[in-house]
Amino acid sequence: MPEALVIVESPAKAKTIGKYLGKKYLVKASMGHVRDLPKSQMGVDIDNGFSPKYITIRGKGKILKELRDAAKKVKHVYLAADPDREGEAIAWHLAHSLDIDAQSHCRVVFNEITKQAIKEAFKHPRSINMDLVYAQQARRILDRLVGYNISPLLWKKVKKGLSAGRVQSVAVKLIIDRENEIKAFKPEEYWSITAYLSKDGQEFEAKFYGLDGQKQDLKAEDEVNVILEKIKGHPLVVKSVQKRERKRNPVSPFITSTLQQEAARKLNFKAAKTMMLAQQLYEGIDLGKEGSTGLITYMRTDSTRVSNVAKEEAAEFIKQHFGQEYVGKGSRPEKQKQKAQDAHEAIRPTSVMRDPQSVKKYLTRDQYRLYRLIWERFVASQMAPAVMDTMTVDLEANGVIFRATGSKIKFPGFMKVYIEDNDDGKQEEHRFLPELNEGEHLEAKQIEPKQHFTQPPPRYTEARLVKELEEKGIGRPSTYAPTLETIQKRGYVTLEDRRFVPTELGEIVIELMEEFFPEILDVGFTAEMERHLDEIEEGKENWQKILNDFYTEFEKRLQVADEKIQNVEIADEVADEVCEKCGRHMVYKFGRYGKFLACSGFPDCRNTKPIVKDTGVQCPKCKQGQIVERKSKRNRIFYGCNKYPHCEFVSWDKPLPRPCPKCNGLLVEKQTKKQITVKCTQCDYEETSH
Repeated sequence: MPEALVIVESPAKAKTIGKYLGKKYLVKASMGHVRDLPKSQMGVDIDNGFSPKYITIRGKGKILKELRDAAKKVKHVYLAADPDREGEAIAWHLAHSLDIDAQSHCRVVFNEITKQAIKEAFKHPRSINMDLVYAQQARRILDRLVGYNISPLLWKKVKKGLSAGRVQSVAVKLIIDRENEIKAFKPEEYWSITAYLSKDGQEFEAKFYGLDGQKQDLKAEDEVNVILEKIKGHPLVVKSVQKRERKRNPVSPFITSTLQQEAARKLNFKAAKTMMLAQQLYEGIDLGKEGSTGLITYMRTDSTRVSNVAKEEAAEFIKQHFGQEYVGKGSRPEKQKQKAQDAHEAIRPTSVMRDPQSVKKYLTRDQYRLYRLIWERFVASQMAPAVMDTMTVDLEANGVIFRATGSKIKFPGFMKVYIEDNDDGKQEEHRFLPELNEGEHLEAKQIEPKQHFTQPPPRYTEARLVKELEEKGIGRPSTYAPTLETIQKRGYVTLEDRRFVPTELGEIVIELMEEFFPEILDVGFTAEMERHLDEIEEGKENWQKILNDFYTEFEKRLQVADEKIQNVEIADEVADEVCEKCGRHMVYKFGRYGKFLACSGFPDCRNTKPIVKDTGVQCPKCKQGQIVERKSKRNRIFYGCNKYPHCEFVSWDKPLPRPCPKCNGLLVEKQTKKQITVKCTQCDYEETSH
């Protein structure tokens, strides 16, 4: 007979914890929050100290009854929701619903779901931390005050179904500001001159550096011609050779934002998908005889701290598999984010001995890929620095300096396991120069001048936007993924080639917000509000005072906005296509899955169609239709015949408009970050470009 009831959020978590606790504990799931503010109204009594009006979430009545019945049959009830503000709030709501004294030792927290961590946590139950609850409650109410006041204004003046929120509005503004930067950008011309050299059969490059030892930029072709004329007939003489050793330290283990960024770069995962998979790995995976096991530590964290136990285990693993020289010294301090709460450890495997290959058969493909990423990053973070041999050579021809640089890996260190990606997907190249000596004469095989133009700043990818939000102190680990989802669902931005582009609707909403609610879009104001929420969590601020300070000014702005905002007409963008059902023009609309075509005669005609792009390639199956680009419900691009459903040809790879030179078959393009491979679908023809 169970003596205690343990309540967690999910069945997967319940299963894993139940395995460690044994028969004396009954573990049940609340399925997340059981109480919340009502959706139909603001649910905040502003005049009564911003008192929230919580109600039982629809559909949770049956779950609460089961939990109440189970609680009556045991001596103790433990609330073991996730170890963050949200988890503390869930525990508090459960305590209220089940008549549990929040001051009693009913709360249990752990950073990882392992036998040792669970057993230790249940030795030290505590009361519910009301400062954490108040911080979560203040954020929830603050978002209600903004959203449930500004959104109705937008419905009335612009379009039904719109919403405004603190973090999402700032995110959209960042995207719009970047788009404006791109539009205003004026490219500037610049030139490079490359000398192609060779010694002892080894080819290398040297680039123009400057004149008479001074660095110089080449802005125009006339300047280039002067340099080319000056070096004509002169050999390149080695002027100086500098060799040095450079250390490259490993990156820290993941925090929430860096996990989302790297999963986007390396795995092409959206932030929401990354967090969903990480939640599954944290809560527990069935590992056969080992049973349900939590594979990673808690995934909502902004701390890079690692426990001594985990460091020691990692050191032992590295020593066994790579050698003692690969073990990190442990003296390098982890760089903490300035505003890191440090409540949890970094995201790491619960046991480094559980390598990705050993659990691969129990994981889905995407679970495995994310676990491997987390595991490799953590192992690398505990390894020794890489050591690089670098060489810089200056060559001179009649006062003109060319510079050649090279490097090679002397000791791979952490790079044997993991190398961080960057937003451009470019890996560092290691090319070493041949042995060169001062005074040595070299003849250039070719001197190549090349014209270039400066490029505008890139549009935000998910990874870049998360990084920007984090660096500006906007939002917290738990908010990044839902923010990116929301701004797309509302039609404020779209993703084109995996980069955010603002829509006309997004620009209109932000323009209104900038005029009437500038503080909501002020990055400094939003970051300062996050600081206030952190101080509420630490018991340094009163949550009601923070809300009152904000609302006093905000209420005045609401009244002005209601009086002054004029009704905005957003005309539908007319498409070239005509509705085949009624003959009227189709228009572009925004839906849950992005842009689509709808008949302008709605509601009389309800015809809708997906937007397709013609690839200019004839369908190889039916020989009658054309292959067009489409989007799946998950927004993934695929290619199919426009005669569907009569022809069911489909391909995930992009068809090319040229035939296979070997068999005249259909060529398709397979693209990765490192290379583009063109393959024939009918024979073994293949070509690769980097």
